[in-house]
Amino acid sequence: MVFIEILKAIILGIVQGITEWLPISSTGHMILVDEFIKMKFSDIFVNTFLVVIQFGSILAVITLYFTKLNPFAKQKTSQQKRDTFSLWFKVIVAIIPSGVVGVLYDDLIFDLFYNPVTVALALVVYGVIMVVIEAGRKRSRINHFNDMTYLKAFSIGIFQCLALIPGTSRSGSTIIGAMLLGTSKFVATEFSFFMAVPTMLGASAIKLLKAGFAFSGFEWMVLGIGSLVAYVVSIFAIKFLMDYIRKHDFKAFGYYRIVLGFLVLGYFYLL
Repeated sequence: MVFIEILKAIILGIVQGITEWLPISSTGHMILVDEFIKMKFSDIFVNTFLVVIQFGSILAVITLYFTKLNPFAKQKTSQQKRDTFSLWFKVIVAIIPSGVVGVLYDDLIFDLFYNPVTVALALVVYGVIMVVIEAGRKRSRINHFNDMTYLKAFSIGIFQCLALIPGTSRSGSTIIGAMLLGTSKFVATEFSFFMAVPTMLGASAIKLLKAGFAFSGFEWMVLGIGSLVAYVVSIFAIKFLMDYIRKHDFKAFGYYRIVLGFLVLGYFYLL
């Protein structure tokens, strides 16, 4: 049993690391995978694991973008340090909407929407939206973080609220929302990464507090293994996505979502 549960944590860590940064919904995939490889722990631990494992993905962003996110980096000029502080203030402004909604309605959202059918419908609907938006996307007006206003950052944050419904995709919501508001896909994607840091830290902290940190030593080990795997895989997933969008748009992810959504609906309704 010990080996099997560790193997399940590794699989979930891989899924988390890949899907967190691609606009295909990490939470949605985690719920679907957990449907087939049920972890033999309490519901409280499993629900906490599926959220807190994202901590590993956060560390991947911090590792890859440490200098860019560090306002105290010695190699930065005074202006660059001011720009970094400005970027962080915009990130903080952007996470306010989802932070408020998440804190107030987290339990209600979980009870209503954390199920495979909701995930499947969200995958399809937002897959279609992604394809349509990419097909009609106009030239971007915001090609640097300095060009982004605080109002624009807050507006992107409103789109992140959509990701509270599993299957929607936090990265997908913020990236598509940012592009709709005139942001280039590179700025939109990186800003989505940076928004994830405080968002996931907050979500992980809330889950751990609600669970009371009351886990066994083995459960903490499983959580640590899953987070470590998510960290390593996230490093490669982030690099892949940034290389991919230099040559391609997001339509392929939209088509993937649509196909996967219908497969899931077929599985739960026809089998």
